[in-house]
Amino acid sequence: MRVSILDDYFDTVRSLDCFATLDGHEVTVWNDHVQDTDALAERLADTEVLVLIRERTTIGADLLDRLPSLRLISQRSVFPHIDVEACTRLGIVVSSDLHQGSPSVATAELTWGLVVAAMRRIPQQMASLRAGRWQESVGHTLGGKTIGLFGYGRIAEVVAGYATVFDMPVLVWAREESRHKAASDGREVAASKEELFERSDVLSVHLRLVPATRGIVTAGDFGRMQPSSLFVNTSRAGLVEPGALVDALRTGRPGMAAVDVFDEEPLRDASDPLLQLDNVVCTPHIGYVTRDEWELHFRDIFDQVIAYAAGSPTNVVNADVLEHLRPPLPA
Repeated sequence: MRVSILDDYFDTVRSLDCFATLDGHEVTVWNDHVQDTDALAERLADTEVLVLIRERTTIGADLLDRLPSLRLISQRSVFPHIDVEACTRLGIVVSSDLHQGSPSVATAELTWGLVVAAMRRIPQQMASLRAGRWQESVGHTLGGKTIGLFGYGRIAEVVAGYATVFDMPVLVWAREESRHKAASDGREVAASKEELFERSDVLSVHLRLVPATRGIVTAGDFGRMQPSSLFVNTSRAGLVEPGALVDALRTGRPGMAAVDVFDEEPLRDASDPLLQLDNVVCTPHIGYVTRDEWELHFRDIFDQVIAYAAGSPTNVVNADVLEHLRPPLPA
C-alpha cells in the first residue's frame, strides 16, 4: 500500500526500529508542515494510508473529498483534528490507539523539567552567562510547596508520583470520577476549582481538549493565584481562555508560567507575546517527543496499518465505516 507520513520535522520515523514494520509498503515521509488544502490534496493524491503525528495537521472534509485513493488514517491518541464523520461517509477507516492503559512518562518528565526550569530560572541564568554576566536573580525551591493538578488522568498520575521526590504535597481537582481516583491514590482533593488555584504554588493542567474544557482556565482563575506561583501547561493551549495567560502574567498573578503548547502550532512568530515575557519558559510542544516514546507511538500506528492491509482493521474509532469500506485499489 502507498503510505504517507506527515510532519516528521527531523526525519526521525525512518530511524525507528519499528519502521521495519512497513517493509513491503511504499512509504513517503514528509518533513515539512503544510496545512494548505490544495497543497495537501496534491501531495496525497495517490495515498492509500495516511499516518498522522498527533494533531499536527488538520484533516477536514474539504481535503478528504479530494483524496479518492485514501482508505485508512492511522494515528495514536485523540483525534479532534480529523473529520471522522466525513471519513465514515467516504468509507475511510480511522484507527487510533488511545493508549488508555499506558502512562505517558515523557510528558510527565517534561512537566517537571519545566517546573524546575521556571522556578530556578534556568533559561534566564543561562542567558546571563552567555551575555558575560553572573547570577541574574534568585529562584524558588520546591520542597514543601503544593503542586496542584487540574485533571487526574494518565499523565497527571505520573506527575503526582514524581512530586514525592520533591517533597511536595499534591492537591487535585478534576471531574468527579477522577477525583475519586485521586482520593483512592491518597491524594488530597480540593473542595473546588477555586481552592485549587488559590492554594497551589505550582498549578499544572492535565486535561483533554474537548468542547467542554475549551477555555476552562479563565482570567478569574489566574486572579486567584499568588504572585509567587507558577502555571504549567503541557496539555493544550485551548484549555486557557484566549489572551488570559499573557494578561495574567503581565499583572503578576501568577508570577510565572511554563508552557509547551500554543494556540497556533508550529509557532514561528518570534514576536509572540509569550516569548517576550521574562517570567515564562517555553518549549515547542516536545512533551511526547522522545525516541523512546516515538517507538511506542509508531509501533501502535504501524501495527494498525498492517492489520488493515490484512483485512482486519483494529482500534477503529468510526465503526460504522466497516459496513461500507472503500474497495481495494487495483493491484
